[in-house]
Amino acid sequence: MSSAIPLHSLVDVIIYDLLYPFCFDVTTIYVCFVLLFGIKFLSGVIKLSIEPLLLSFPESFETSRLHIRAPLAGDGQMVHLALTESIEDLRPWMPWAQTLPTEEKSEVNVRQARLKFLERSDLRLHLFDKHSRQLIGCSGLHQIDWDARKFEIGYWVRPSFRGQGYITEAVAGITSFAIRELQANRLVIRCDSRNTASSRVAERSGFILEGILRQDTRSIDGTLRDTMVYAKVRGIDF
Repeated sequence: MSSAIPLHSLVDVIIYDLLYPFCFDVTTIYVCFVLLFGIKFLSGVIKLSIEPLLLSFPESFETSRLHIRAPLAGDGQMVHLALTESIEDLRPWMPWAQTLPTEEKSEVNVRQARLKFLERSDLRLHLFDKHSRQLIGCSGLHQIDWDARKFEIGYWVRPSFRGQGYITEAVAGITSFAIRELQANRLVIRCDSRNTASSRVAERSGFILEGILRQDTRSIDGTLRDTMVYAKVRGIDF
């Protein structure tokens, strides 16, 4: 469902109720033509601000090997198992992965993520292997700016599913979902410049390196790190 509010009714009011009656000679016809053309052009460009809570879009979709869906109550046990396997690999890059949460805290986190998904403030997505039905990792659309239709893609995968192209496949699917269902104008992937696995995913997924933010933020070990910023932009990259 398109979440942009159409301007057709507003355009029609302006054209037929306000401008048309004045188009009675060559000069005014020309002026009216220019105004009408401008209004029609803007009606196709301007997207009025909307209330994110009113947006309706699918909570799940699939790629060739993955079932991707929003978090649901009860996912905590699966997330906890995946984190138990992955925590050592995530710790250098993810501030939230410094300690392994309990299964109960994982369930609380899942339910909080569910609420944020319904609020449209953050769209976390769980990645499931279709064949084994295992939760293989997490991704999602974060740092959302609904007015600009800008989203940041994050991701992690458990070690037993690494090196098989699952995250690249997930990013491709999420990118298509964001463009098709959310009318995304800009999609971003940010990563530590030392996280070569993450940057390779961005590059394989066709994201363009826009720049490197030098000494952008502090790493987990307290040292300053550089952040690589990759993006895809409507009208240029898709």
